[in-house]
Amino acid sequence: MDDMPSRLPVVLPALRAAAREAGFTMSCEERTGSLLAALAAGCPGGRVLELGTGVGEGTAWLLSGMDSASHLVTVERDEVVRGVAREHLRADPRVTFVAGDAGAWLTDYDGEPFDLVFADTWPGKFTHLGSALRLVAPGGTYLIDDLAPLPDWPEDHRDAVKRLLADLEERDDFRSVRMTWASGLLMAVGSARP
Repeated sequence: MDDMPSRLPVVLPALRAAAREAGFTMSCEERTGSLLAALAAGCPGGRVLELGTGVGEGTAWLLSGMDSASHLVTVERDEVVRGVAREHLRADPRVTFVAGDAGAWLTDYDGEPFDLVFADTWPGKFTHLGSALRLVAPGGTYLIDDLAPLPDWPEDHRDAVKRLLADLEERDDFRSVRMTWASGLLMAVGSARP
């Protein structure tokens, strides 16, 4: 079975060209993107959070799955790559771009929880994990990627991934599943809270 997606966001080629031009190499992998679109489609009228916009490839995938009543908040500190995403996606009224560090944003945010949280940067994944998980609505989904080991990973990164996976799997308030697929994923669903 070919697991590569056949339906791609229309804006994806332009975002990829802009990423190459900016020297940005950390964009969302296509299979991860297709999962994001499917998860977003499962949240009609939902609230979606993306930590780490990059040039907006993950953002485009999320938007491609969202209905017209859903809203996406995406947080990015790098002005250059955030500018690429805004240039190509700002016309979509369903997205709000936040300029700033995701860790600081997670610490300061005091609004409603989200139905889907995609943590694609260190804050919300390797740091500020508790803050990110508190923002997942009961029954909501938390997704992280880039967990498959790479030969050039520093040793401390391997240890950080091991600690993260162990922490998430020991939690009683989330049910998680690891997927050795795409760049290595973990999806956790928040249990209903009393």
